[in-house]
Formats: sequence, C-alpha cells, structure tokens
Amino acid sequence: MTANGQAIDPTTLSAAEISAKVRSGALSCEQVVRARLDRIAAREGDVRAWAEIDEDQAIAAARTVDAAGPRGLLAGVPIGVKDVIDTSDLPTRYGSPIYDSHRPAADASCVALARLEGALVLGKTVTAEFAGVEPTRTRNPLNLAHTPGGSSSGSAAAVADHMVPVAYGTQTGGSVLRPASFCGVIGFKPTFGLYNPAGVKPAAESFDTVGLIARTVEDISLFHAVLTHTEPVPARASFSGLRIGIFRTHLWDSVLPETAALFERRSARLAAAGAHLVDVAIPEGFETITEHRATINAYERAHGLAHEWRAHRDLLTRYSVAVCERGFAIDGETYLGSRIAVDALRSKVRSLFADIDLLLTPTVPGEAPEGHDYAGDPRLQELWTMLHCPAITLPAGHGPNGLPIGLQLVAPQYADATLLSAAGAVAESLRT
Repeated sequence: MTANGQAIDPTTLSAAEISAKVRSGALSCEQVVRARLDRIAAREGDVRAWAEIDEDQAIAAARTVDAAGPRGLLAGVPIGVKDVIDTSDLPTRYGSPIYDSHRPAADASCVALARLEGALVLGKTVTAEFAGVEPTRTRNPLNLAHTPGGSSSGSAAAVADHMVPVAYGTQTGGSVLRPASFCGVIGFKPTFGLYNPAGVKPAAESFDTVGLIARTVEDISLFHAVLTHTEPVPARASFSGLRIGIFRTHLWDSVLPETAALFERRSARLAAAGAHLVDVAIPEGFETITEHRATINAYERAHGLAHEWRAHRDLLTRYSVAVCERGFAIDGETYLGSRIAVDALRSKVRSLFADIDLLLTPTVPGEAPEGHDYAGDPRLQELWTMLHCPAITLPAGHGPNGLPIGLQLVAPQYADATLLSAAGAVAESLRT
C-alpha cells in the first residue's frame, strides 16, 4: 500500500496513525482490516491469541465505514476485545464451555463507545476461564516457550504481535498490567469505576476494572478520551516540576535481582532527566493487603459464580472449583471485615501522594516465566487494583532471557489525566 509515493504497512501503525490516515483518505478501513487479518493468519497458529475471528464480518464492517465516510477519533481502528466483554455480533464465552453458544444481545459499554467513534472489532481475544487464574492456550509472541501472563493473555499477545494496535482487557488482580509487561507493551488500568463496566462478566466486583493494552501511550490516551468523554490528554513536554515517589512496597523480597537493579538504573535516569525523586515509606498495615485481597476475591468470585457452581459444576476447571470452595467457606462477617480493612488502607494511600504526583514501582518480579502452567505473580499489580488507583506499565528493559520487564507508574484516585500526561515522557526515558 502506498500514500504519496511511500509504502505504508498498516500492521506497523498505531491507532492514532490509522485514524489519521483513514480520515485523510491515505488508507481505507478495508485495507487496514485486511492487513491485520493477514497478520493474524500468518501468526495465529503459533500465538493463539484469538477466541473468535469472523473475517467476512470484519471486512463487511470496514466496507460499511468506508462507504459512510470514516469519522470519529477511532475511525478505522481495529481492536481486540477480551472474551469476558460482551459483543452483539460475536460470541462471548467467558473462557468457559458453559457459554459455548452464548450470543449477547448488546455490546458492552466500552465496545459500543469505541464503535461510536469508528473502531472496528476484529475479534474476541483469549481469556482465562471467567478471567481467573487458569493458564490459557495463548503463547508469548516474543518467545513461544514462555507465558504471556493472564488473564488478558490474548489481548496482550495480539497487541504485541501487531495483530491489532489496541485491545481491551480486564483487571481484577493484575490481568492487564502483568501480560502487558510480559509481552513488552503498555497496559493501563484506570481508576476503579471510571470506565463503565456494563456488559462485562463480573469476577470480583470490588476490584473489576476494564483496562487497555496498546503499543503507545498516545493510543491509551485516545481510547481513554473515548471512554470518559474527555479530550485526549496531551503528553507532558518535560519532567520539570514532576515529583515521583520511589516505592519498593512490602513485597520487595519477591522482586528478582535483575528487576531491582533495573528499577534503580531507570530511577536514576529519570532523576537525570529532571524528575524530582522522593523515597516513599511503606504505610503501616500494607503487609495485610494480600491476605485481605485474597478473602474478598474468593468470596466475590464464588458468589458471582453461584449459578455455574449449582448448575454446571462438572464443566468448571479445577481453578474455578478451588476458588468457589474457598469463597463459599468464607463467612459474611470475615468478608466484611476485609472490606472495612481495605477501605482504611485506601485512606492511607492518599497520604502517599501528599507531596508527590506519581509513584514508580515494579510491575512484576521479573520477565515472563518459562512454560505455560503458571501465568506469573499478580501481587505487585493487584496491590493498586484493590486500592483503586490508576496504574500504567511501561517497558523498561529486559531480563536474562531477553524478555521485557515493565515498571509501573501509579497515581492517586481520579488523577488518570496526570498519569497519562506524564507516562509518555517517562516511557521515552525508560526506552532510551
């Protein structure tokens, strides 16, 4: 494909670039979709990122947009949708044979809003059963022998392998940020409740959050604008005046030496670039977070799967059976106690940001583990999920096997715009 005498490969373009070229007429929606479908055809046998693709439907939708005249912030942008998020024109199976023939009547809010701005749903990406911890069939496209993470594994792999520029995931623990880190892309979890969850299968409702996986911060900002009815957040031009807290968490002993060393090097680089860095102490009580999170998660997942447990227990994987058994064994008083304790910890988190704008902390202990039976440790990500803070993971370096390692930027609740504005400059600094 050419524009002004120059070759264009639609699989290398960001969502922002696709939208601009489609609206200018340099590319058609159909050209973009066909290029991405060709990429999927070439790579899906190895990567296994997709739960459902309907090529004819995707091409027909692209032609419809072309015929009507492309418009909107996301004109012609193909996206992947995690298969716990409803789509009206594709099956939504929640990663379970129980829902093998399930066809929702309506799109989830996040899907409908993207379509209103011209986005095209290319297909449904692989999820763990009910967005849980069961490893999926998806492979890490950077090294097929390693996990892509979970449970938004298909979304992260599809973006990392240039099948789509952006994909939706969900995060109840670490299911957007961890696979994004393992696959070397950017994962964003907004403030809890900021993106409308209508049409998303609940996992643990105290934590469930729709998130985004992309290759650029600009694309994250573009979709964030669509989902919040705001203008795209402009990227920060410099680090001048930016105060970043260095936060090693109560889980620092889980961080592998290579990640700890990378964290220190990248922190020094940010300071050299002009950011004001401050060491932040761990608030009292943070050591109880993981225990309380486990209680709330198991209780809410079990209650949310009450129908499946009653009517289709034989079709649940051993992972869902185990979480239901744990959850139904937790009494309401214990659950409420953990809810109250976590509310108190959320109040303490506000004090962390009294004199800083953002926190910098590791996303994961290290690079993606080898094998496919373990999707990685979620605790460094779930910390901020349960505290309802927005967080973004940015590629920061590589581990001993040459696979990527991400670092997290975290902001206080509702400071998503501050986070996204700074993330572009930080991402550039971490890359160079």
